[in-house]
Amino acid sequence: MIRRAGEHGLLVETGALDVSHRLDAALRAERPDGVVEVVPGPETVLVVAPGADQGRLRTRLGELLARCGTGAPARAPGAGQGVVTVPVVYDGADLESVARIAGISADEVVARHTGSELVVGWLGFSPGFAYLIGLDPVLHAPRLATPRTSVPAGSVAVAGPYSAVYPAASPGGWRLLGRTELRVWDVAADPPTPFRPGTRVRFEAA
Repeated sequence: MIRRAGEHGLLVETGALDVSHRLDAALRAERPDGVVEVVPGPETVLVVAPGADQGRLRTRLGELLARCGTGAPARAPGAGQGVVTVPVVYDGADLESVARIAGISADEVVARHTGSELVVGWLGFSPGFAYLIGLDPVLHAPRLATPRTSVPAGSVAVAGPYSAVYPAASPGGWRLLGRTELRVWDVAADPPTPFRPGTRVRFEAA
């Protein structure tokens, strides 16, 4: 289903993350006239197109959605670009609490966090904040009951089934495992983030 989203947007309901990734890749490879922004989510893709012919765009999005939903899988953004490696100093304030919740040692938390290849599911919350999926189930921990008023940029954290790197200082309730010097959001860079939906990510102890 395709819905209006504000004055200039159309929200495509994909129903699944892999379809969102394929539609995002298709729109970036075959960008329709007037489209200025594509924002994939877990089960949606927001397409922003000021001044575009909404009827024509809706028809084109319907065609692409049908192809991405039932056709051969397309390469997701980031595919073929290797793995983004994130060096981490594992000294986070919540490392021990995550270990207690999981019933393992802090060293085992680090081993499990560095032992899995994660994938960027989608970006949200703030510019450059990537929700990384594929976290070891043993490390699934609830968010803090009371979020911190400020989490430093570069903090590496987990919450529920996700891991993330905070791109900038902000409030947050994720559990902090460590920190990285890798900049994951830089408005002067092209692209401004190394994370695109579908990008593979691996953490390593620094």
